[in-house]
Amino acid sequence: MATPGVAVLLSWLSCCGWALWRYSSNSPNYLIFSTRSTINLEYEGTAFSEWSVPESCSIQDKRSPRTELRCSSPGFQAIKPVVTGPEEEERNLYVGDSYTCFLWYFRVRNLFHNLTQIISIWIYDPENADPEELLWKAKEPSLHSIVLSKQLAIMGQKPTIHTILQRKAYFPYEDQRKGIWHILVPMTSDDVIKEIKGNQVIFQDCFVADMLFLLTFPLATISENPGSLPISSPAGSQLMSSWMACVPSYVVVVTDKETFQTNDSFRTWTKIRVPPNSLSDSERQNVTGVSLLRDGIYFLINGILYLKNHHSFRKLGRKQNLPSGIIGIKSRKWCWVKYMFKNKGRRSRMVVWTENEIYLGYSSFKYFQVGTINELKSLLHVSPAATLRIHNIEYSAHPVELAVFLSYCITCTVTNKICMVIYNEDLRQWVFQDFALDIPVDSFLVPHFLFSSLPELVLRDRHTIYYCYQNFTVTGIVQTTAGHGNLSLLSDNSIIHDIFTDYYGNILVKMENNIIFFFKINTRDAVKLHVWLSDTTKTLFMLGTSGEIYLLNAFNNGTIQALEYPLNLEIQSIAFKTEDTCPYLAFHNNIFRRFYILDKRDILRLWAQIVYPENIGLYIILETYGPQILEIKEHLHYEIALGYSIKTMALVFSQSINYEAVDDYFKLQNDNTGSVLVNLRPSEYSKMCPASHWVFQISVGCDITKSMIVKGSSKNSCIPYDFSYVIDKSYLRGQPSKNLEVKYNWDVYGCPVRLHVSEKFQPVLQLFNDSGHMEDIPVNFLVWEIHGRDDYSFNNTMKQSGCLNEAQTWKSMTELNKHLPLEAAWGPENYKHCFSYAHGKPGDLNQPYEIINSSNGNHLIWPLDHSGMYVFRVKILDPNYSFCNLTAFFSIETYGVTSRPSGYLVASVLFILMLLFCSILVLSYFRFMTIYRQCIYEPLNKHQGKPKQK
Repeated sequence: MATPGVAVLLSWLSCCGWALWRYSSNSPNYLIFSTRSTINLEYEGTAFSEWSVPESCSIQDKRSPRTELRCSSPGFQAIKPVVTGPEEEERNLYVGDSYTCFLWYFRVRNLFHNLTQIISIWIYDPENADPEELLWKAKEPSLHSIVLSKQLAIMGQKPTIHTILQRKAYFPYEDQRKGIWHILVPMTSDDVIKEIKGNQVIFQDCFVADMLFLLTFPLATISENPGSLPISSPAGSQLMSSWMACVPSYVVVVTDKETFQTNDSFRTWTKIRVPPNSLSDSERQNVTGVSLLRDGIYFLINGILYLKNHHSFRKLGRKQNLPSGIIGIKSRKWCWVKYMFKNKGRRSRMVVWTENEIYLGYSSFKYFQVGTINELKSLLHVSPAATLRIHNIEYSAHPVELAVFLSYCITCTVTNKICMVIYNEDLRQWVFQDFALDIPVDSFLVPHFLFSSLPELVLRDRHTIYYCYQNFTVTGIVQTTAGHGNLSLLSDNSIIHDIFTDYYGNILVKMENNIIFFFKINTRDAVKLHVWLSDTTKTLFMLGTSGEIYLLNAFNNGTIQALEYPLNLEIQSIAFKTEDTCPYLAFHNNIFRRFYILDKRDILRLWAQIVYPENIGLYIILETYGPQILEIKEHLHYEIALGYSIKTMALVFSQSINYEAVDDYFKLQNDNTGSVLVNLRPSEYSKMCPASHWVFQISVGCDITKSMIVKGSSKNSCIPYDFSYVIDKSYLRGQPSKNLEVKYNWDVYGCPVRLHVSEKFQPVLQLFNDSGHMEDIPVNFLVWEIHGRDDYSFNNTMKQSGCLNEAQTWKSMTELNKHLPLEAAWGPENYKHCFSYAHGKPGDLNQPYEIINSSNGNHLIWPLDHSGMYVFRVKILDPNYSFCNLTAFFSIETYGVTSRPSGYLVASVLFILMLLFCSILVLSYFRFMTIYRQCIYEPLNKHQGKPKQK
């Protein structure tokens, strides 16, 4: 509609009352808007006559302000109310012909005893659902939903929950009962985006639509105590809000009547109130800033910060290192579940500033000053005669950066110059940006950083939107169809209230009278959307539990209402009139994550593809922001078919740094680690394009989820029990004067591996991350006995291992690094191999070779004259394997040796044996003599004395 027509309409509305019309669907988020859907029409005003609809659509009651509409033909349908007076605006609603008709419904039950959540899921038809199901208040399926779920289950339908960030899948733990499936998922705070997917089962020519939703660790809202009093913004002010960056359904909204909080995008909500006598009436009604964090809600009142949580409402000040005279607070808007700090620091949760000082807030209510105006003056080399003030501060899309906007002037009578510096929390450095903007001296800019890799933002004052794209190289004022940048002229002189941006590049500008303008990232003109709400309702744009956009309405009676907003349908309706089309048909990629981490030797392969009509000449742009630490190889593939062009860009991200035998290993590692933001986008796009870009982060460094274990040493492979043992002093390094008593730590060392003293042992190292087993580690590693035992050795010598020079050993490395503890004396930072004449020196190559890997055949061997308990620590030695300091424990218990008897005992036994032998000899002699006499002398005498017979 032309500008004069808008002026006439607004003039008529101002004298006769506001009039508007809107529509709705039974499907949540307008997910199904097709020839099978019921379209609910609603007109607000007193001049209504009837509805004007196409012949292909049937209307329930043409003359009712509230009625239902069905369209049998797909395509754009022109619909408008016929009224007395000025003509109402016409919408061209796009009605699809999708075969998706059914939806998933779910309910969540939290089990805190084992930190899991049971998700009950069934299928429902939005055109035949109970009212409670349409309002998402049903606790169990309706009869129609039970029958539908059972029928589809018989045909093979079964839901699965997939997580978007960590790429995990969860399945029903039992067959469906009474039309309900149950899936058990762990509570999590870093894998909150989930999707219900089903099998491709068709029933009555209809499929079940996949459903995206947010599910996080349960976050409770603050309860309202009896007798507490409202806390609000100044009378007549617009709404202000804050939400947790990674849980946008957890929101707090401040109105000029009450403060409200929700954990489910205002399906349910509570009022936030403060104890009586904690604030005066004027203080309670003067909230000028709010931030929602996990530990509570922060309110800015009269330059002082207050915290409201489940336990108390208290004032923050000098005890928390906070000044008075605070003029602004901000928390993060964009969610980066994972990110990397090079310097092992912490990421702030909130920024607090005065006119001259900047403070960053961390957990445990700790605040630290990171900058002052005097420091920034030195950085910018500002003239001493100039006035420099902190104008505004905003967190950028980068996970560790924030931008400070400074107001600079000398005379300060007509205009101010706005400049910007960025603070990097990881590097703890201020960097001046090539950004300058002249604004009237009475103007105030509010920045909104866009979700992109390069720093890109839009700024608003009361009437105008400024854009800064592609790292501040493209700047200007957003224009309208009327050919100027003053949005107030198209909004009945209303001023800009808020700008809403999302992860897909959509930008919505809401005026105080609820007129809405729309444009997209990297575009320079905005279109005015259809009127959706009356100018008397105070509203805010929010994100819902399924990532959809909705409007939160606050009424004068102190109540609120969440209303879904069909952004895509509204854009399509406007674009149909302006004949705006997207220059490409599809923009695909295989980027499934927002965060990738590359370790040494890792290679990341991705692709992106754009499909567009032939001869337009589009291409894919790759943008990166951050340190130059990645090698990026691009390969383009181009093909033409049936009048369409397809361009595919294959990308390979890697590093090729050699960390072996360098002068400063740790410095080289630090110089080549960090986070790089990457953006893939088409070279051209318009407001009609559904997805204009794709942003993700590549961090080069240690993946903290990686861990290493020795195969066979798991704590689950045996029954744990506590015990102690003693190591003989002769088996210890340094020959101490006493034996060593050791208490075995089962939780750390795991289960001992029992070996016969004749058995050799080579540890098998296994690498794991949060997704499970990654690989058996093939590279060099070291072992040492942590309690000081040195009565073990290795079966390979240096010569057998192929060394040309004497290899490094624990003895040589500890002598070289006497100032370091044993575990730090030898590692990847100072490893030099022995397979070259360039390293080391000739020596005794018959020494044991103390380096092991999976293929060199080197094993640990044990003394044969005694058994014992050994607790080893193992460390990766290869400097090109990982940024992580990978270590693990394992223990060995040897057996099979007969203990050596005492010398006294041996002598005693020998003496007894010899005494016994001599005694037997003596006794044998006398026994022999007795027998001799009986057998020789006595028979002879008897023979001689016998008389002779005749």
